[in-house]
Parts: sequence; C-alpha cells; structure tokens
Amino acid sequence: MALDGTYSGLLASVASWMNRTDLSATIPDFVSIAESRIARELRLRTQLVTTTLTTSTTTRAVALPTDWLEFENVSIAGTPETACQYVNIEHMDVKYPEAGYAGRPFVYTIEGANILLGPTPDSAYTVNVMYYARFPSLVSVGANWLLTNHPNIYLYACMREGAFFTKDAAGAAQWDGLFKQEVKTLQDQDDEATHSGSALRVKTI
Repeated sequence: MALDGTYSGLLASVASWMNRTDLSATIPDFVSIAESRIARELRLRTQLVTTTLTTSTTTRAVALPTDWLEFENVSIAGTPETACQYVNIEHMDVKYPEAGYAGRPFVYTIEGANILLGPTPDSAYTVNVMYYARFPSLVSVGANWLLTNHPNIYLYACMREGAFFTKDAAGAAQWDGLFKQEVKTLQDQDDEATHSGSALRVKTI
C-alpha cells in the first residue's frame, strides 16, 4: 500500500520500507513514539486552537485541554479583557499561594495537567485561551493534517524507531537526520509565513 495519508497506509509503508513482514504488531508502537516526538518538536499555525476555560472560586487550578501542548495567549474575559502573563511555579507559590488573597487573575503557570491562575479567582471567570494542540492520534482518527500534507515526517520518524528496534544504529541516525531536516524546513516555512509583514510576537511559555 502506498503512503496515502492514512494510518493503515503508513503502517504498510513502514513495513515495506523496512522490508519486514514480521513487525505488524510492533509498527503501531513506532507510530505512537513518533507522535510523541512530533508533539514535542512542531508548533504550526494549523495546530492553534481557541477555546474557553472556567475558573472556580475554591482553587487556582483549571484542567488543561486534553490535547494541550503550549499556550499562545491567556486572558480573562470581561470589559476590558485582562491579558495574563506567564510566571514560573516558584513565583506563583510565593506571590499567589492557594490560601492567599482572592481576586481577578492576571498571571498563570502550568503544574501537571492544570493551569494555575493567580491570584486565586474570587469569581467564576471565563478564561479565553489560544493554544497549540497536538495532532490527533492516527490510531483514533485514521488521518490528520500532518500525515495528509507531510507524510514523510511521519515516515522518517517511524523508520527511526524501527531502526532502533532492529538495533540498526546507522540506520537510526540516517532516519533521524532526515526527520530533523524535514521538521526544521516545515517549521521555518510556517514561522516565516506567520511573521511575514508583521512584528514578531513573544510566546508566553
């Protein structure tokens, strides 16, 4: 089967490129590992998602979206809307502890699977967020934007894992180099398109 932008096609292509017929139970693991690496290394415009979160008056913590990777913007809805600034967890714990004063939040940090807001909200605020979401897992959706538009990135990442699995260090290094090259090219192109004709923005985390 050709590398046709589908999960089944990717599995078949990895088996074909590796020239192996005995790894059908293992190749899905290569895909899962590849997706974890892709989630760490790519931040593209197509991954940006906007949504709202709702605070509680009893805690600083609000659960992050399950597909969250990194925030681009965080603000408290209202008139005027209040932009929240990122601080590290140490600063948050010293200046805005859970049992500290309550008020309208204006800073945030990340702890585990939660965003922490400071000061502790004194009301049920709506939090407007824009964040980078991980691409949906192929095992769940069958296809996603990255596989459809840049299947070589998936293929090279999977082949790297396959080479490691078969203890082919030279092959792993080769596929790793190809993967990094394609990721850099795509990220550079996306960054250039994002910032063309406009001032650069500093990410919040």
